[in-house]
Amino acid sequence: MAHDPSFDPAHMHTFTPAMEALAGEVIAYTFERFAMNPPPLDGPLRPDQLDALTGPTVTPDGLGGTEALRLWVEVLAPACISQDHPRALSFVPSAPTEASALFDLVVGASSIYGGSWLEGSGAVHAENQALRWIADLAGLPASAGGCFVSGGSAGNLSALVAARHAAAEARAAAGLERPARWCIAASAEAHSSIASTARVMDIDVIDAPVDDRGRLTGAALAATLAGLDGTEAMDGLFAIVATGGTTNAGIVDDLAGVADVAAERDLWLHVDGAYGGAALAAPSARAHFDGIERVDSLVIDPHKWLFTPFDCAALLYRRPELAKAAHTQHAAYLDVLHDHDSASGEWNPSDYAYHLTRRARGLPLWFSLATHGTDAYRNAVEASLDVTQAGADLIRSLDHVELVIEPMLSVLLFRRLGWEPDDYRAWSDRALAEGLTLTVPTSWQGETVLRFCIVNPRTTVDDLAVILATL
Repeated sequence: MAHDPSFDPAHMHTFTPAMEALAGEVIAYTFERFAMNPPPLDGPLRPDQLDALTGPTVTPDGLGGTEALRLWVEVLAPACISQDHPRALSFVPSAPTEASALFDLVVGASSIYGGSWLEGSGAVHAENQALRWIADLAGLPASAGGCFVSGGSAGNLSALVAARHAAAEARAAAGLERPARWCIAASAEAHSSIASTARVMDIDVIDAPVDDRGRLTGAALAATLAGLDGTEAMDGLFAIVATGGTTNAGIVDDLAGVADVAAERDLWLHVDGAYGGAALAAPSARAHFDGIERVDSLVIDPHKWLFTPFDCAALLYRRPELAKAAHTQHAAYLDVLHDHDSASGEWNPSDYAYHLTRRARGLPLWFSLATHGTDAYRNAVEASLDVTQAGADLIRSLDHVELVIEPMLSVLLFRRLGWEPDDYRAWSDRALAEGLTLTVPTSWQGETVLRFCIVNPRTTVDDLAVILATL
């Protein structure tokens, strides 16, 4: 169809009275959603059901904002599980503060590019203050820095790319050739994104054994590597990955022991604390993380247990200049961004991960921290740990369920005595359909079990009791 000369190309970008009215409707819905305590759990529909309920939504003439919003409110939103429901206890849910969610609206409305100091210095400055708080929790030096990325997977990939680049540069400086194959060492309990990162980078993974709690220890890692000395695999080893709170069981590796092995062998130490690293904010849990202050890189996801909207992961480096050497992109149109050295205080977040275009996704965390203060975060994380321990006591008191392992952070693994895998799945499906809980089965050492992941300050031990009573 030929271009319509009467068409105003800017009409979609004009704040007309009609758009002002739509804004009022959107804000009203937002306020209504905030006021839900708790929100409905909701749940998925089949594709054919959604097709029947919505019909075509992307059309040549458009539906109009009011109708599009109606479809979202009445059909599409109820087909999404509310991750901030206090009984959404599977995977790692999210419970953003109202302040962080409100500021997410501001970030979207402000059209901020968060990749460079030139274009977003105010945003980057605020994000870096939030990063500094996390770095201080981990005990990293004042020189540490990084950026916010979309999630733990992006953070793990970016960190290990920086680690390999640093290793390659060190070999080149020593007059050594690259190995036949690069590799990292990690445990079987490492997050699935570590194996995915290895596939993307085309590197190998040396599997180190874990103890009966799923914990990687320095002794086991040292023995594994000693058994490979002199092999091609050891020639290409450039990093060790430890976990600061496994997703499945909430177990923190022996970070001090693993750090000793990394130091002895001059290897990069990366810690994936995407879920569990938030517990650094809780003094009662800090001892579990002894050794984390020795990392070369660290990932912690505020959208998991630091009460921030999706997608927000903090990626930190002990020596950010090594990451900058690996990730800075060069092109004629980007030269202006690199005219100033970071020593001047200017900071380009695009230099510290594999991204270039970047949303200022750390701002909602910054705003919530600035609003409530870090003590409130400490208390909220401690509250989740208290509920977890109370939940463990409750499970011990019941005859029909049994703890699988003692909790270290805020994950409870437990079995329903006498059940087979099909029983777990049938109960889980029924519990979601009835709006009781999102609690899905997982496995532990080959056995199907149930798992609670408690990161929402609104989750109480009474919630756990109601769920357990239905088993």
